[in-house]
Amino acid sequence: MQETLGVLLYAPWIYVVVAASILLDVFVPVLPSGALVVTAATVAAGTAVDVAGLPSPTANPHLPQIFLLGACAITASFVGDLLAYGLALRGGRRFGGAIARSRRLTAAQERLDSALRRGGGPLVVLARFAPAGRAVVSLGAGVSRRRKREFLPWSALAAVVWTGYSVGIGYLGGQLLGASWFSTGLSVVALLAAGLVAARLLRPAPVAEPVAVPAPVEPGVS
Repeated sequence: MQETLGVLLYAPWIYVVVAASILLDVFVPVLPSGALVVTAATVAAGTAVDVAGLPSPTANPHLPQIFLLGACAITASFVGDLLAYGLALRGGRRFGGAIARSRRLTAAQERLDSALRRGGGPLVVLARFAPAGRAVVSLGAGVSRRRKREFLPWSALAAVVWTGYSVGIGYLGGQLLGASWFSTGLSVVALLAAGLVAARLLRPAPVAEPVAVPAPVEPGVS
């Protein structure tokens, strides 16, 4: 893995693939954009410069690749959210119907709508980690005609936090265990765990069932 992906990390198109995957997974949530970011970060933490036989311009040869990967991921994440928001803003009925036809997106929208009513903007960041959360939040913000200043700053923060976490766990795994499938797998598991925690936190609070109060018995009535 190290020899193959280490060289690929220096090919410009690998960043295009990562950016395109992140850009499009707001519309196609099944794309493995998170796994791609984690894998690229794991490889960047290995000895990619040595494998590729290229000179290192810095004391830490991995930092340029990490910064470039992070910049690509943040930009693609924010631009994807912006496109989804803009398209949903102009075609709210169509996107609302598309969400309604998907049981998964409908369930996610119900959970996230409830969560956003409780916590507001910060939960946009949390939703970025949840399965289908990014799609529901971005499209839902457009369908509900939220103002840009209410959504886009939180979307930008979500892009930075998600990218920082994804790149960070990949880089840490590569530093500690080397660029291997094992370290990549552990980093992906950490990313999935964050998604499960986010989905759990976004669940609506259970509604207590009303307690039936027995009707008062009138005197003399048996």
